[in-house]
Amino acid sequence: MVTNNQDNTIDSSDLLTAISVAYYQDGATQEEISKKFAISRAKVGRLLKQARDEGIVEITVKYHPVFSAKIEQRLIERFGVKRALVALDQPSEEQQRLQVAGLVSKYLASTLQNGTVMTIGQGRNVSAVAHHVGVIPQKDVKFVCGIGGIHPRGGMFNADHICRQFAKSYGGSSETLYAPAYAENREQKLAFMQNATVKQTLDLARKADVALIGIGDMSENSYMVDLGWFTADEVVQSRMLQGVVGDFAGYDFFDIHGIAAKTVMSDRVIGLGIDEFKSISEVIAIAAENSKPLALLGALRTGAVDVIATSVSNALTVLNLDEQIADSKKHQSTDD
Repeated sequence: MVTNNQDNTIDSSDLLTAISVAYYQDGATQEEISKKFAISRAKVGRLLKQARDEGIVEITVKYHPVFSAKIEQRLIERFGVKRALVALDQPSEEQQRLQVAGLVSKYLASTLQNGTVMTIGQGRNVSAVAHHVGVIPQKDVKFVCGIGGIHPRGGMFNADHICRQFAKSYGGSSETLYAPAYAENREQKLAFMQNATVKQTLDLARKADVALIGIGDMSENSYMVDLGWFTADEVVQSRMLQGVVGDFAGYDFFDIHGIAAKTVMSDRVIGLGIDEFKSISEVIAIAAENSKPLALLGALRTGAVDVIATSVSNALTVLNLDEQIADSKKHQSTDD
């Protein structure tokens, strides 16, 4: 018989932990746990569920590579991309970024050829690829900045720094874009764009064989707001009033349908825009963070992305969102 004293301890976190360890770690059956703690099997089941609900037990699904391959195939079929690089979900943002970067680095190592010209974007995800530690084959590849330089605080996330790191890893060369990434106004931007040195580098970037860029989301806590490029209010207004969901390589801003939006932030970035990337044979776009499914969906719909690199959860969310929007349009046309 279970005493009142035992009843009082059954729902305690100590007992929940003990039962969870016995079941999930030691492999004890619910029947064995029932006898050990003198409680019914039904009660054991309820306590194990309670342990999961309260976070005492966290269950992580380790996806089999075949599962990722199926998601990759769905992305290819749905959005017409050439490749999809889908990394398993990781417990932290930094670990997720490194996991995605590893896949992209491996892909580049197997596809870049001698004489290739590669346009490079900016940001944490692109930087993570350049700094990935792995076996990098020595190839004569030229890495060209596709966007100007960030404030010194940007450091290793600067396109120029990333180009140099890639060149060092591959034994290739890099070309700097001698202009800031951000101009105060359109007139200042145009003045930089007309400079002969700047124009020469951007022309080379436009004619590249491959491009590696990041996809940004429209958050008031975004990297561009942190750097002081745009104010949090400008980002919020563009999101709320114009439906902007992301940025392409830090330059063009687009909505959920992949259509470039004219915002107060437009015409202030010195670099390549979406239409210019479309002429590049292979554009690889990265978005590792779990805050970016909307931005990813919009980017895939621009028609400028050839290879997408992200996480399992992002990929599944993008596919579900696209399906929901398609169903919504179908129902709307039926109602009309």
